[in-house]
Order: sequence, then C-alpha cells, then structure tokens
Amino acid sequence: MSTDHQQYSTENQRDAIRDYAKRRHIEIVRSYADDGKSGLRIDGREALQQLIQDVQSGSADFKLVLVYDISRWGRFQDADESAYYEYVCRRAGINVVYCAEQFENDGSVSATIIKNVKRAMAGEYSRELSTKVFAGQCRLIELGFRQGGPAGYGLRRMLVNQVGESKGELARGEHKSHQTDRVILVPGPPREIRVVNQMFRWLIEAGLAESDIATKLNALDIRTDFGRAWTRGTVHEVLTNEKYIGNNVYNRRSFKLKRIHVSNAPEMWIRKEAAFESIVPHEVFAAAQEIILARARRYSNDELLEQLRTLYMRRGFLSGLIINETDGMPSSSVYAQRFGSLVRAYQAVGFMPDRDYRYIEINRYLRRMHPQVVAETQERIIQLGAEVVRHKATDLLTIDGEFTLSIVLARCHVPVAGQYRWKVRFDTSLFPDITVLVRLDYENRAALDYYVLPRLDFYASKLSLTDKNAIELDSYRFDSLEYLYSLTERVPFRRAA
Repeated sequence: MSTDHQQYSTENQRDAIRDYAKRRHIEIVRSYADDGKSGLRIDGREALQQLIQDVQSGSADFKLVLVYDISRWGRFQDADESAYYEYVCRRAGINVVYCAEQFENDGSVSATIIKNVKRAMAGEYSRELSTKVFAGQCRLIELGFRQGGPAGYGLRRMLVNQVGESKGELARGEHKSHQTDRVILVPGPPREIRVVNQMFRWLIEAGLAESDIATKLNALDIRTDFGRAWTRGTVHEVLTNEKYIGNNVYNRRSFKLKRIHVSNAPEMWIRKEAAFESIVPHEVFAAAQEIILARARRYSNDELLEQLRTLYMRRGFLSGLIINETDGMPSSSVYAQRFGSLVRAYQAVGFMPDRDYRYIEINRYLRRMHPQVVAETQERIIQLGAEVVRHKATDLLTIDGEFTLSIVLARCHVPVAGQYRWKVRFDTSLFPDITVLVRLDYENRAALDYYVLPRLDFYASKLSLTDKNAIELDSYRFDSLEYLYSLTERVPFRRAA
C-alpha cells in the first residue's frame, strides 16, 4: 500500500485474505507486506523482492500465494511487469490466487483477458491520479502556497490555516498535520536577511564571482541553513532563486510516476508573483540576473557542450549538483536555459540519464563527511577529559578503555507517499557498546538528529526510520550529541569508600 487512508491498507488486505483462507481451509504460513510503499516500481519494495527471491531460490515453504487483487502486485506503467511476477511463481509450481477478484485464476482465456485489462487499468489509475495531483499542486502554487522543500537561507516556513491565519513557524523536519493547512514563506532572522543582501552587493558592486562569495562567507564563519560551508552552487542558488523577491515558482524539475528527474523548460514553470514578502529588492535581483547571464554569454553553445563533455568524461555521469560545484563551469541553469533543459544538454554530449544518479553524489559526500564527524566527536570527548583511541581501519572509538563507540550516517531517501525514510545497515562485526546513528536532513547535507543506541537494546543488523517512529525508538533520539558527551565526561570524586 502507498498510504494509510485507503481501502488498500495492509490491515484490510490481511483481514480479507485471512477470511478467504479460513473459508477454504488454507493455512497462512508467511506474510509479505510493503507498508507505505509506492506500487509504481519494485525499487524499495523489499517484501515483494523477498517473495520473488524465496520463490526463485526454492526456499519457499508454501504452495499458494494469496493476493488481495491484481493491482497489489503494483500499478506498473508496463502491464507485463506484474504478469511477469505471477509467472515467476507459477514457473516454480506455486499458484497465485486473487482473493477479492470475481473470477478464478485458473488459466482460462476469460481469466487471462480480465487480468490483462485490470493490469492496464492499474497503471492507468496511477497516470490519472498523477495528473490530478499535479493540477492540484499547480492550483495551490497559483494561490501563493509553498509546495514542499526547505525554505532556504534567510527564509522560514510558516503554517497557515484555510483562511490564511498564522499557526506558527515550522521547524526543519516538521510538516503540517491538517489537510486544510497550508505553508507559506516568511522572512527569516534579520541577520540572515542581511547576509543574503550582502551576497547580492558583493556580486553587483564588487563584481565577485560566486566561488569568491562562498570563500568570504566561510571566512566569516557563516554557515548555510543546513549548517555546512558555502559552495559556488549554494551561493548560485541564493542569487538566482525568485523566492527571495517573493515569487512562488514550481515545476522547475519533475519526477512523475517515479521515472527520471527532469529539468523542465522555463515555459513549463508555474509562477505566482508577489506570493510572499520579498527580502531582496526587485531591482537588485534583476541586476544580479543580468550579471549572471552576461557571464554565461561568454560561451557559445559549442563551448558550453565542450565543457560539459569534458566534465562527463572525467566524472562518468552528470547532474545539476556536479555542474554547479565544478569550478570554472557555467551553472546548470545556464545549460537549462540555453538548451531548453538539462536532459537535452546531457543528450548532446552522449549522456543518457536513464535513472537518478543523485545517490552516487550523496554516497560520495557521506564518505567525505563520516571521518569529519568522527574526528569532531573524538576531539569533543577529549576536551571533556576522556582518553580516546581511534581505530584507523574502522573508525571505532574506544573511550577510556571502558567502552567502544561507532558512528553511522543514515542518508534520507526520496519520500514515498509523502514519507521520508532513513535506512541503515550496521556493521555487526564491530560489536560497539554504543552506536551513534546520525540521521541526515532531507537534502542529505547536514545532521538532522542523532540516535544514541546501546548494544544491549539494539542488536539488529539494519534499521528503518521515518519522520515519526515508535516511542521505544524515539526515546533514544536527541537533537545534539550533548547527552553522549555527558556520558563520557570524567567526574572526580572527593573521596572513595
């Protein structure tokens, strides 16, 4: 199931399957359920993948697979995909029974025709729903409401009710709780607003490049809204985003039906001007855009493609983030404007983005981030008077020779049915006394919170988290590592018995 608010909740399916089995004297020996998972792709559906693996490996201890109805295999855009999974079961001698369908899955011509029609209908349902949802989102944008994503440096998200009355500011990671509530952008702290305007002045008055502006901000120890250092790409995002002059822009990128991410041409963008309070004067923003575009006009189309081709040959794949973070490269927005979209620019240099490669960049960033987090934790514990030994191969920390500490980073996965997920696998061979699970924010750029997990209570090899978890798990959650540091701090006794 993809959401809880529908007839296809796993509990309803389970009850229907149980009743079906009881009437026919079938013993249910195993259940496979993908809670909160989209049926558009098999990616991320661990239960379905496990079912297929059990069937193909011959380890299945059952002779029937009971499915609620045909659409529960998935609402695949290719109707043959769900047919394939049923065929895999039949080939292994395991029959498939649909408990809520009005026909017997007996291989007859009529059953085959009905199944094919219903598989196509399942995919069509997703396409129609996608169109309706997109139309609704565009309508909300035109009404001036924010649709997803972080506010950005210098801005904050404000929750309002259906008549526009403020209900309070949303902190990072918080979401609306009522269907009729909406979100708008409001100015952030005065200090951040001053920094944003200073960035525009450095560009316009001092003529600084975006990388130079990032260097100055880092030298002043100013961090982004995610608490990390500024880069050319993050500076460019501030200098080119219309939300700083109050415009609400949507559909610059799309990810419909769980297919590839696409950068849309400007004429496809949905825009509502003056939707929010501006924190940058319009004339200043317009002057900045002229400078940025003028710098880009130095390159012909051939020159732009040559730089992109060289980057592709060096990195092996392309994305907007890679382009923006590469010194000397025009920004990704330049390529999108010049060639209509990033995808068209990719295709012109021979790169065909048949899938989302962001996870490669994220994993590379995590590999750089992990030793930094370990080093910072080690240094902080040492400052508190403890002796820390760091194992070079595993980064395992031994505190005062008394207990061991392992630090694990968990990246945030793309939301399914509106729910973010963090999946982590622990290295059980280390056997640390305490595992610190650092959960990254939605952009996978900074720490969102921390879970301090003692081995006595947590010994599983993997863990899956959402925004809201059971109290048994969230009781170990902390906004910072101060609690951990308090555990390592040495406390002198005045006397001993």
